[in-house]
This record gives sequence, structure tokens and C-alpha cells, in this order.
Amino acid sequence: MTKSFIEVARKGHIATVTIKRAEKRNAITNEMMEDLERIGREFAKDEQTRAVIVRGDGNDFSVGADLSQPRFQGSERQSLLMRRRGVELGGQLMRSLQEIHQPTICAVQGIATGAGACIASACDFRIGADNARMGYGEVKIGINLMWTAVPVCVHLVGPSRAKRMIMSGKLFDAATLHLWGFLDEVVPLANLDNTAREWAEEYASLPPIAVQMIKRSVNQVSGALDRAVMHMDADQWMLATQSEDFREAVTAFFDKRKPEFKGN
Repeated sequence: MTKSFIEVARKGHIATVTIKRAEKRNAITNEMMEDLERIGREFAKDEQTRAVIVRGDGNDFSVGADLSQPRFQGSERQSLLMRRRGVELGGQLMRSLQEIHQPTICAVQGIATGAGACIASACDFRIGADNARMGYGEVKIGINLMWTAVPVCVHLVGPSRAKRMIMSGKLFDAATLHLWGFLDEVVPLANLDNTAREWAEEYASLPPIAVQMIKRSVNQVSGALDRAVMHMDADQWMLATQSEDFREAVTAFFDKRKPEFKGN
């Protein structure tokens, strides 16, 4: 049986979902995505949980996708049809997190980039430690931001700042992200888990039916066209991964050198 790197713990009306792959800085694999997607959906059957905390174990929330996976190495042995279906998993994961009925609070420490930033953005609220740095690094390996995450970022920070975050691939500090509205609160690292718990307890103490109806209404208003606009981001990703620049970027990452992009 494959080891799961996602842990769910419950205490009272609060559930805590922890990414537990600290030895790899919580780099995300397909199996972890499948586990998170399943866990998100299972909260629909959970009557006792009234708030959910999402956190990462260790020094970093998540450094993003594990680039040693076959899909990044060009070693997948699947038909184009099945590869196309497979890359829909990220969008499915985002929807499963966004559609959790209960309020979700993400606690972010250290680095949260790529997939890590996407998971955080899919939650209702984000609490950042003062050492948090977040961004979307996909562009640095020659690919687009997918998972239907582009509009989510735009909703949080606006078009210009979303372009800065996604087009530059830079990591932005917690104070900047708080100013922009990406983070809802910034606290000392030592207080991160307690603050996330306090937020969860506040929402768990409120009438669950009303709270959950309000959450779903706000999400529908703000993201009504998201899937329609971003229906092709998986196709864009598949095209980008066929480029020479993508292969150069991944090779350079493992060689620990600066890539040379040629626009091919």
C-alpha cells in the first residue's frame, strides 16, 4: 500500500488537514493530489466538522509540484488521450477544496509556490507566518499556471498584481501579500497554528447552515465564469510541456544551473 502524505485529524468541530512530506519540503505528487481531492469531497458527508484548517508540516507549506515525477521528465507511457485526462486532476483538486461546505483556513509558513500557492488560494482564508513567501513559479519552467487557478488569484489581488505574481514567477513576502489581500493576517511563526485554530474556532461557533450557505453564495458570485474562461488551461499546459524551453528548464533545475530560453 502506498504511503499517504496527507493526514486528517479532528478535534471537536474542527478538522486539520496536514501535508506531511517535510523531508521533500512538501513537494506535491499526483498521489497527494488524489488524496487531497478525495478528502475535500469527503467533507460533504461530515456533519460534525464546522471548520477546516489546511497546513503543511515542517519548514515550508509546499514548494510545489515534485519535478521528479514522470510527467515532468517526459517518461510517461500513456496515450495522449489519457495524459490529457490526467492533467485535469489539478482543476478537480481546486474545485474539491473550494467546494468544501465548511469554512477553510490555510496556515502558511516558509515557501508556498506553484501547487502550494494554488492549494492556499483555494481556501477561504489564508494566515501567513511572518517568514512566508508565496508565488507561482510555473513560468520559470516554461509552463502556464493551470489548475484553473488564474482567476482565483485575480479575485484575490486584482489583474495587475496577479500578472506580477504569475508572469514573474517571483516569491513575494508575507507583508506584501497581506497588503495586497492575498493573506488575511500575518503573525509570528510561533503563533501560526494557534491563530489558524482561533479563526477556525470563531467560524465553528457560528450557525453552520447559515455560514455554509453564505460561503457558497459568495463563491458563486465571485467565480461564476472561472471554469468557462479557463477550460483550456490543461491544453495550454500540454502544449507548453512539448517545448524545448520546458525541457531546458527542468534539466537546468536538476543541474542547479541557470536555464537558457530560446522561445522554442
